[in-house]
Amino acid sequence: MSRFLFPRWSNALLPTILVVGAVLPLYAVMFVAYGLSPKTLEVGYMPTQPVPYSHALHVGTLGIDCRYCHNTVEESGFAAVPPTQTCMNCHTQIHVQSPRLAPVRESYETGKPIEWVKVHKLADYAFFNHAAHVNRGVGCVECHGRIDQMEVVYRVAPLSMGWCLDCHRNPVDALRPPSEVTNMNFDQRRDMTLEQRKALRDRYDIHPSENCSTCHR
Repeated sequence: MSRFLFPRWSNALLPTILVVGAVLPLYAVMFVAYGLSPKTLEVGYMPTQPVPYSHALHVGTLGIDCRYCHNTVEESGFAAVPPTQTCMNCHTQIHVQSPRLAPVRESYETGKPIEWVKVHKLADYAFFNHAAHVNRGVGCVECHGRIDQMEVVYRVAPLSMGWCLDCHRNPVDALRPPSEVTNMNFDQRRDMTLEQRKALRDRYDIHPSENCSTCHR
């Protein structure tokens, strides 16, 4: 009877087993630390901006409509980042000496745009049209959350393909009157009946495509 539990050729596998055993825990740590981080998954991503702009103050307290700053959202696929002139429409008279607004004043004087950090990013291979959604009654809150309560903007939705498809397959729950798209306090699930939301779907002929070419062009 052989004295060996494993055949002799298995000795050749020993170096590979040792390397895998040493490296695998490192990959596991990296996956937990980086692969599951908010920066990677994006939900909860809250970058530091060059100017501490509070949406809670401007949108929530002062009631400034989203479209005052993001003024292309009803006409374009993109919600434009406001130019410095938009900020200075108010801040030539309000908090004119505030040190926190120094980058805004410098941008206004030099013409160099402020380098805002994008929070809601889509992959280059994905196409999303803001106008197509906003004009048919999909509110800002559906993708951006309660922006009117955020001191610092962060990402609340994954914006993944599966997440988008869930809405395309059942758009009724996301619909509200187009006049209420920027109203953060409006909740169509609370303030409208299912029949009313279905009526909006039929009125605007909302039957979102699930074809790949709709978003991947």
